[in-house]
Amino acid sequence: MRKLILQMQLSLDGFAAGPNGEHDWVFKSGPDAAGFQKIIEIAQSCDTLLLGRKTSEGFIAHWESIAGKPDSREIELARQIVNMRKIVISRSETAANGVNTEVSNDDLTTLVSALKSGPGENILVYGGVELVSSLISLNLIDEYCLFICPIALGLGRSIFQEQKALKLESSTVYQNGKVLNIYLPVCPPAP
Repeated sequence: MRKLILQMQLSLDGFAAGPNGEHDWVFKSGPDAAGFQKIIEIAQSCDTLLLGRKTSEGFIAHWESIAGKPDSREIELARQIVNMRKIVISRSETAANGVNTEVSNDDLTTLVSALKSGPGENILVYGGVELVSSLISLNLIDEYCLFICPIALGLGRSIFQEQKALKLESSTVYQNGKVLNIYLPVCPPAP
């Protein structure tokens, strides 16, 4: 059975975005080759990417642009993302732009259960906050890959809306100060 893997960057105080959706703080610690390689490895284990509608708007175009720049240090990840099946989760939209991109208005539990039981590699979710919060609340995440950035925001948007017991599987510290904590749910996720 395929796994649904969440990969997100969080602040030290647990926020996935600033109060107005800001993400500029994610890059303040600077690049780290080993950390970026881990992001590529996680993406390589997946063939499907779930995105919230708001996140997809700039995300898909950004990575398609990078994939067309052979001198970019991010080209390997960009090509992986472009080649993935991308499902934009929306309550209202019925179409989205981008290579290998489709929109789903289906119930999240039904959609994720069908994806998990289908053929293929793992399923990855990057965001947005609302989508991820819903997936967590519905117990659909199988693995949490949380990059903790060395910055406290004070205020922001959290992906956790309720208490959630997780088991630390591994922890890796990177030279730029980020820490990747991989957690598994204590209660098994829904199929």
